Amino acid sequence: MILKNISRIWKSSDVKKKILVTLGIIVLYKFLSIIPVPGVNTTALLSIKDFLAANQGLAFFSSLMGGGLEHFSIVLMGLAPYINAVIIMQLLAVIVPQLEAMKKEGEQGQKKINNYTRWVTVPLAFAQSYGMIILLNTLIGGGGKIMDVGNFWGVVLPAMLFITAGTLFLMWLGEVINESGIGNGSSMIIFAGVLAGVPSHIMQYISVGNYPLLAVLTVMTLGVVYIIIKFTEGFRKIPLIYTRTGRDEKSYFPIRVNQAGMIPIIFAVSIVTFPALIGQVLANRGSGRSVQIGQFLLDYFSMNNPSWLYIVIYFLLVLGFSFFYISIVFNTEEVAESIQKRGGYIPGVRPGRETAEYLEKTSLHLNLYGGSFLALIAVFPYLMSKLNGVIQIIDTSGSGGKIDFLISGAGLIIVVGVVLELIRRVDTELKSYDYKKFF
Repeated sequence: MILKNISRIWKSSDVKKKILVTLGIIVLYKFLSIIPVPGVNTTALLSIKDFLAANQGLAFFSSLMGGGLEHFSIVLMGLAPYINAVIIMQLLAVIVPQLEAMKKEGEQGQKKINNYTRWVTVPLAFAQSYGMIILLNTLIGGGGKIMDVGNFWGVVLPAMLFITAGTLFLMWLGEVINESGIGNGSSMIIFAGVLAGVPSHIMQYISVGNYPLLAVLTVMTLGVVYIIIKFTEGFRKIPLIYTRTGRDEKSYFPIRVNQAGMIPIIFAVSIVTFPALIGQVLANRGSGRSVQIGQFLLDYFSMNNPSWLYIVIYFLLVLGFSFFYISIVFNTEEVAESIQKRGGYIPGVRPGRETAEYLEKTSLHLNLYGGSFLALIAVFPYLMSKLNGVIQIIDTSGSGGKIDFLISGAGLIIVVGVVLELIRRVDTELKSYDYKKFF
């Protein structure tokens, strides 16, 4: 079956071209991720690997965003500013009536919102580049400072411009994948960033000869992938009846179990890693009471040795952001209005307000399961590490005492989601190619 599909892809020139364009752009992106920003102290770059090993939260967030933190590259921020801009525009669309009206204009309105999103990305990328330069310059030790921050006009400003340009270039590459490649451009770039760290993760266990743990983690990863697929593809069918044609036509409105996707985890990671970074700054640069506060933050909010407080807060943040995000992007009143205008209704529920309330109740009920599932996947490696620390079931040599999947739990949700979407898109393209042969 697999060989048959590969043969069909190879015969379809359009599909083959789109796949090759996508692969070429991903290779270009990985090449950009190893080009350092001009003005960087190359000696200090050697300390970044040790820093990332001690601050896995920042490394994890960088990989999720598709950044090149390890090499302090020109795509240092990855797509983080663009994703933040998308989220900001979604929030503003609820508050600002003009943006809400644009959303209802269809494709033309969406194009206008996309243009505004690009413009919002520029100042966000510029500001975040400065914050990242100052933060890393404060935290990285060993080979000295990453950059001469005292020379703003000659060193820092050009570096900020390069990093901002790198983010905008990645954003453009994502749009090229949407137009000329296989589609889903931003997710494909993040997908490549997540997978790029898998070989080094596997080599950690091979280098120390801990093959039993590697085998266990492989089985666990495959099992979790299967569960994530079931949750990602799962949805509830809300029955609908349309009476426009003189006779009842039955249909349904699907509401997914995992409605928020990866957004809640991205929100939660950005917040839960912040206290540890602040703690490290205070512990290294502070004095007196600030050192004690910094040490407290390091003790309780470190991803390398997370406390139960960290695990509980992380779980609640993912669950809370899941409800928050769904309350913004899923407008039940608009859906109910659309169903009513098309002459439809839910059996046993009055059209209009009662339909909106029914959809909202159903969505919140499903999101309780979907959000809890996302939160559990996010904290599962920490729970396993805590459990193994008590009963010592598995030898964790080579992993620093931690148990994690071959791809992080949050990364697995990205990978599974992108692969499923990729399969659907390729299948659609192949069916289109098969139909064209008859014309």
